[in-house]
Amino acid sequence: MTNTLTDPFGRAIEYVRLSVTDRCDLRCVYCIPRGYKDFVEPEAWLSFDEIERIISVFGRLGVKRIRITGGEPLVRHNIPELVQRLSSLDGISDLSLSTNAVQLGKQASALKQAGIQRINVSLDSLQADRFKKITSGNLDKVLKGLEAAKQAGFSPIKINMVVMKGINDDEIEDMVEFCIKEGHTLRFIETMPVGNTGDKATDHYYSLAKVKERLESRYELLPSSLSGGGPARYYQIARTDLRIGFITPMSQHFCETCNRVRLSNDGMLYLCLGQNDMVDLRTPLRAGINDEQLEKLIIDAIAHKPERHEFNTQPGHVVRFMSQTGG
Repeated sequence: MTNTLTDPFGRAIEYVRLSVTDRCDLRCVYCIPRGYKDFVEPEAWLSFDEIERIISVFGRLGVKRIRITGGEPLVRHNIPELVQRLSSLDGISDLSLSTNAVQLGKQASALKQAGIQRINVSLDSLQADRFKKITSGNLDKVLKGLEAAKQAGFSPIKINMVVMKGINDDEIEDMVEFCIKEGHTLRFIETMPVGNTGDKATDHYYSLAKVKERLESRYELLPSSLSGGGPARYYQIARTDLRIGFITPMSQHFCETCNRVRLSNDGMLYLCLGQNDMVDLRTPLRAGINDEQLEKLIIDAIAHKPERHEFNTQPGHVVRFMSQTGG
């Protein structure tokens, strides 16, 4: 299907990150502040029918990839039903899910059967006490969720580790060895100054260039690649199957190749993670616009996609929490 969504800088938009809820069963220090309760009310959430309609229009406009996110997407009821509906839409050829894996033990098989092809799991520590300090959660539930995903046939599973100076930067090599042993793909992510979650991202920023240097002193890293719509730069550790991705929004931004937009659970289309530009799709949708008008609204929105984020020059520019945008 021909892509008709091209922004003013020549970037073809083929990837939508779809948030189905801003709620989560964890409280990661870089995402949702402890005690935060100002969540969007359920009546403001897009219904499954509304989501299906919006994504079907994106599919007709050339979007191929959909990643279901949150908050934590699996805290919303009946996500496998939504997955099944989206997987049947014309044009959508890649359907994936980001999760903290707490609920994955119960839902991995149903998600696989419904049409999820790939799973990313957030995992910032392998130490139970530290994991609880970072997330307020139970590490054992996450590990059981990962095992359930393997049993359901997801392979490889991508582990996302946000590297934070003074918090978990001493576990980098341990995470590599864990992923070699378990057969997972590993992706390191730099912290980003999105919102104010108590622990400021800039206070714990750790450049992934340093991570790469540390790994090169211990392993032989070979340039590699991996299918997916994201911005990671991949390497393979020689004599293993492990691929390691580096996602560097701060030290080496990837704005020039950005191919994505984000649809929040309340129907806001965010054009850039690091900017405040957004378009309300829910209000006109509920006012009764037809599909042709919805197509035009989306095309007009993409025409205003910013060239790049301003995390480095204006670190306090984006005040919404990561969970409100969909990661």
